[in-house]
Amino acid sequence: MHIWRSLEEIPADLGPTAVTVGNFDGVHRGHQAVLERMVADASERGQSAVAITFDPHPKVVHDPAHPPELITGIEDKLDRLAQTGLAGVLVIDYTMEFAQQTPQEFVRTWLVNGLGAQTVVLGQDTKFGRGNAGDVETMRALGATMGFETDVIADACAVSESGRRWSSTWVRELLDNGRMAEAAEVLGRPHRLRGVVEHGDKLGREIGFPTANLGVTGGMIPRHGVYAGWLTVLDARDNPAAAQWRGQPMETAISIGINYTVGGAALRVEGFAIDRSGLDLYGAEVAFDLVQWHRPMLDFGSVEALTDALAADVAWCRTVLHLG
Repeated sequence: MHIWRSLEEIPADLGPTAVTVGNFDGVHRGHQAVLERMVADASERGQSAVAITFDPHPKVVHDPAHPPELITGIEDKLDRLAQTGLAGVLVIDYTMEFAQQTPQEFVRTWLVNGLGAQTVVLGQDTKFGRGNAGDVETMRALGATMGFETDVIADACAVSESGRRWSSTWVRELLDNGRMAEAAEVLGRPHRLRGVVEHGDKLGREIGFPTANLGVTGGMIPRHGVYAGWLTVLDARDNPAAAQWRGQPMETAISIGINYTVGGAALRVEGFAIDRSGLDLYGAEVAFDLVQWHRPMLDFGSVEALTDALAADVAWCRTVLHLG
């Protein structure tokens, strides 16, 4: 899948396209169903399926005091979009200047002149342009004058087996409650946190549980507590010792929250890779994929009691992750 971050990067020979627009936070199963149908329909028409998305999220720009808690960062969003079969994604730098475009200006500049849209694919409740003045009927009228068709996809393909519509709101509810298996069902995969491994206070190393401390750059922080999950090195960056582990998921006990036992005050996201000794992942970009929540963060009263609790956590993780 091609990724473009400006109109100038779009190739002149791209050819006819089918274009959709959205934030796609989480790229959950509802998004997947709509995009996969769009890809199939575009192929039948001899068009390339392309999505437009935004970075940062529009709400960050319009209401910076109350930024949305995004399920996925931009890197993981693009990875998930690629899995739907899209030919390309145009990532627009969302600014207040961009937001001032009228619906007509947005469609002409980005969809028609920029991407050569012959079909524009929308959900029934889509809004676009300055003040969200544009809607489906606006797009149909613009298509009649600018030479493209408007395809409105109903929500029927984005409804779960339970009858509830797949949605980012649903995913956030589940993550806030530590219901990871259900969140994975809506997302179509385990929830992921991404970031760079940073130096911590080394307490874990001293008590026999050395952890990778994650400086989170993408992914919604779920309910605090201990999780079973997987650690995967995505990019070793400048750490050759981490390169040998790239792309290999490692069974991991993960803690998210505040270490009350030792007087901690800051949020920590840490992972202990089970049965992996001598790991050096400092500076590497890694992912934590969260499988199951176990318990809340607690004050155990002493380092000795904390050590016993961590041993029990690791034993539980072994069972959950089917590690002998």
